Amino acid sequence: MNIATLLEMAADAFPDRAAISCDGRSLTYAELLAAARRGAAAIRAAQVRFVGHLAVASPAAAVALFGSAIAGVPYVPLNYRLTGDELAALIGRIAPCLLVADPDYASAVALPEGVRTIDRAAFLAAACDPAQPALDEAADETIAVQLFTSGTTGQPKAAILRHENLFSYIVGSVEFAAAEEESATLVSVPPYHIAGVSALLSSVYAGRRIVQLPNFDVAEWLRLCRAEHVTNAFLVPTMLSRIVDHLDAAGAAANVPALRSIAYGGGRMPLPVIERAMAHFPGVDFTNAYGLTETSSTICLLGPDDHREAAGSADPLIRRRLASVGRSLPAVEIAVRDEAGRSLGADEVGRILVRGPQVAGEYGGLGSLLDADGWFDTRDRGFVDAGGYLFLDGRADDVIVRGGENISPGEVEEVLLAHPAVSDAAVVGIPDNDWGEGVAAAIVVREGMVEAAVLQAWVRARLRSSRVPQQIRFVETLPYNEMGKLLRRVVRAEFAA
Repeated sequence: MNIATLLEMAADAFPDRAAISCDGRSLTYAELLAAARRGAAAIRAAQVRFVGHLAVASPAAAVALFGSAIAGVPYVPLNYRLTGDELAALIGRIAPCLLVADPDYASAVALPEGVRTIDRAAFLAAACDPAQPALDEAADETIAVQLFTSGTTGQPKAAILRHENLFSYIVGSVEFAAAEEESATLVSVPPYHIAGVSALLSSVYAGRRIVQLPNFDVAEWLRLCRAEHVTNAFLVPTMLSRIVDHLDAAGAAANVPALRSIAYGGGRMPLPVIERAMAHFPGVDFTNAYGLTETSSTICLLGPDDHREAAGSADPLIRRRLASVGRSLPAVEIAVRDEAGRSLGADEVGRILVRGPQVAGEYGGLGSLLDADGWFDTRDRGFVDAGGYLFLDGRADDVIVRGGENISPGEVEEVLLAHPAVSDAAVVGIPDNDWGEGVAAAIVVREGMVEAAVLQAWVRARLRSSRVPQQIRFVETLPYNEMGKLLRRVVRAEFAA
């Protein structure tokens, strides 16, 4: 297996179909494959261990990804939003490497020895030059992609994804050549995230034209949807929330007539946001995709029919599924276990484990973290209902232990978000001399102000008294990373200060 096979199949099936476009540059599938093969020859000639990518989304990212696969060299997209020192440390871990970079980003980093840089535009130009040599035969199976984790709780880990993991995910979840020729997907997630990698692979295998938005902006996203006749889009929850807020403020329709499908994932989706989004895009199918870097992206889906059934149901057990991440993919198994490793039943909260051919669970320098039976501990907590729908309940590390009692932040946040005055909420544990840990909440209000005592009474009326936040801070915004994941450590630090 080699992920370059996905591109080869697409180029053979529809060579003249537009494959990717960004900033006025467009490549057909035949041109993208030819460019990847020339890029592979340059990578092989460089005799490096890794290919790094330090740049915003562009066709060069796709050429580097598939070119690396053909050359048999792991592809490592880097987070250009990190500081120069942070990037230097990560690049040092992959040296000697070929670094495809935007000059502005590369110039801000003290590059270690063994790093050969090439301007992103120059790399793409050379790959598109028919006079350059090409490497036609893809390498044998090896590591396809190495992604550094966000490092929000410590030193970033190097998650390893082999060709067999990514290939299994794509062929198991995407129908080959299923997209119509006029289909176009707008990708606005960064290329250094697993969602950016999987968006390229899945769109290529489906035969869908990829429209890249290097830096997310609501007005530009709406403009591109109209100008490029976008039919499909993937967003993280914070992006969708900003689009909804923009449409609410404008008091106007989205006016994106070609748009048929919006997929979202990467972080918590507040129930009010998805309800408002469905109201703004009544003819659009919504899909919630839940996955991790270590699982080659999506492992659970809440599909369009699930959204419609939940939104229209009067049964609270059905309606709550709108806040779930859906059911597992056919080739994926999900298990929920307690801290002792015992399997839990429906609606019982525990640690979420996953197993399947797309699950890597492997890190550079650490090896595989799969257990003897192939299960990977996601370190997410949650439960599965009687219908097989998975509900997330936060990270295992986020559990608040108050007097020996485990309290889920997500449980308290869900109640707070149900209050009409609350726009967003983050619940964390704080030191408590009597109970070990106490409950604190950072609150974003919709407009005006609400008394802390009112919100405490609201929670007390719906949950046990131990869940009532003993401290409440009102803030303008909550800290999220670029993929929409709440940075609880920042919230904790603000309470400590």
